[in-house]
Amino acid sequence: MRRLSLAVVGADHPNKSGPARRFEIAMCVAGEPIYLVPEPKNPVDPRAIAVYSARHIQIGYVRAERAQFIGTALSRGGLLAIFQEPARWGATIRVHLDGTTPVLPEAQDGRAYDWPPPGSDDADWWPDETYDDE
Repeated sequence: MRRLSLAVVGADHPNKSGPARRFEIAMCVAGEPIYLVPEPKNPVDPRAIAVYSARHIQIGYVRAERAQFIGTALSRGGLLAIFQEPARWGATIRVHLDGTTPVLPEAQDGRAYDWPPPGSDDADWWPDETYDDE
């Protein structure tokens, strides 16, 4: 059973038509369906996976580091996705690779997030704990 939370990036890029991606992300509700669409003719990355809301408005792309893996899972069938939450980089979605209906992870589950964060080149980096000054 493979269940993942994935970062959706590219939220600041404009859509060709319809509402802006960040506006559509703000309209998304946790748990609603998300559609993943391969873009083999994408001029930047032929493995790109576009992410669409329940209203079929593009909200971004699966991170390039995950695109090949998710594309392979899509071609095998059984991948289902839901909106998890908005994020500063765009959004987070939840996917189940085994054909089961995705469910939102427990909020305190640290494994619920795609790591490393988008833009990080160091998979072994973890932020220091912060403490309130007294």
